[in-house]
Amino acid sequence: MPKPQQNLTINAKRLWDSLMETAEFGKTAKGGIKRLTLSDEDKRVRDWFRSACESLGCAVTVDSCGNMFAVRPGKRADLLPVAMGSHLDTQPTGGKFDGVLGVLSGLEAMRTLHETGYETNAPVMIVNWTNEEGSRFAPAMLASGVYSGVFTEEFAWSREDRDGKAFGAELERIGYKGSIPVGTQKFQAMFELHIEQGPILEAEGKMIGVVTGVQGMRWYEVTVRGQESHTGATPMGLRKNALLGAARMIEAIHQVGMRHLPGVASVGLIENRPNSRNVVPGEVFFTVDLRHPDEAVLDQMVKEYQGALPKIASELNLELEEKQIWKSPAVNFAPDLIACVKLGAEKSGYSYRVMASGAGHDACYVARVAPTTMLFSPCLGGLSHNEAESVKPEECAASAQVLLNAVLEYDRRLIA
Repeated sequence: MPKPQQNLTINAKRLWDSLMETAEFGKTAKGGIKRLTLSDEDKRVRDWFRSACESLGCAVTVDSCGNMFAVRPGKRADLLPVAMGSHLDTQPTGGKFDGVLGVLSGLEAMRTLHETGYETNAPVMIVNWTNEEGSRFAPAMLASGVYSGVFTEEFAWSREDRDGKAFGAELERIGYKGSIPVGTQKFQAMFELHIEQGPILEAEGKMIGVVTGVQGMRWYEVTVRGQESHTGATPMGLRKNALLGAARMIEAIHQVGMRHLPGVASVGLIENRPNSRNVVPGEVFFTVDLRHPDEAVLDQMVKEYQGALPKIASELNLELEEKQIWKSPAVNFAPDLIACVKLGAEKSGYSYRVMASGAGHDACYVARVAPTTMLFSPCLGGLSHNEAESVKPEECAASAQVLLNAVLEYDRRLIA
């Protein structure tokens, strides 16, 4: 007889060993991982994942964008699978846990079901989404975006890296351009476990983040043009200093974020031209990243940002060019899945905090086509996209246990 749900306990050491074993695929000298999408290292971890899933009797399929789906049958073949998913690709100087923890925790949950002989009502699935990071092929979350109808397969295949290698060709090169069209492999719900990538859980001493949604995000590019001139021969009052204008604009953008907490307003990339020590800068390019969990507030942030920059440009006799390059609306996750995560944490006795995600994830796109939610594990100092990214073994185990509990609770409710 299958063991009752409350007795299903993941193997913490096995999970940790799997995390450390897969960290060898693309490991860096500083203890991180460089495993770019569709690289040889990505192929190695994909092969490892496929083998691990097939050893449990799972059927593994791959779609035409390289998304991998491992399915364990349930009692009811008429029910669509309940999915657990994240990604195995990393940043060029990535850590061991970003994305990987979600996929391998799903694997550990599947291993636990297999070794106990527990039969779920619906099939259970693990998904490895292709190119979540977007560090080699832009945009990020590319293949989950195709799955959700945001992008076409042709658009994805045509993306090129900085060496001119196409996404579709690289899929074929490593043997992971599957024969089934994206979207063919259906599921009825998805839970995504991820590290927080922020400092809140650690600061508050909480073990689990119950994620209710993802902030809306809008990206802009700004070019400020003045006039290059000699720093020694051009009086202060007669300069058209593009860098001075950009500096004031960056401060104004910062204040937009401060006025609309918990929203954020950031400038992350800046290029100063000609970037010479004795030339008044004639042109500055910078990027703007605005985020807030409430779309109406985000609209107001955009209004304030776009109102502030022309005034600064006019005061300094500068020209301004500004354009939006990306918009991702705020996402609200499925309440019934959120409730399962809460109950999963409570059943295991772990403290939790209800929160929104500040970063984008595959779950953002998947939520457009299926009920979806996320849960977070703490990470040291909130540090991510960094080789020093660190999560304690007990934190990994806790989040994997809550993931399993949540999936089983959702599965139980299917026939309750």
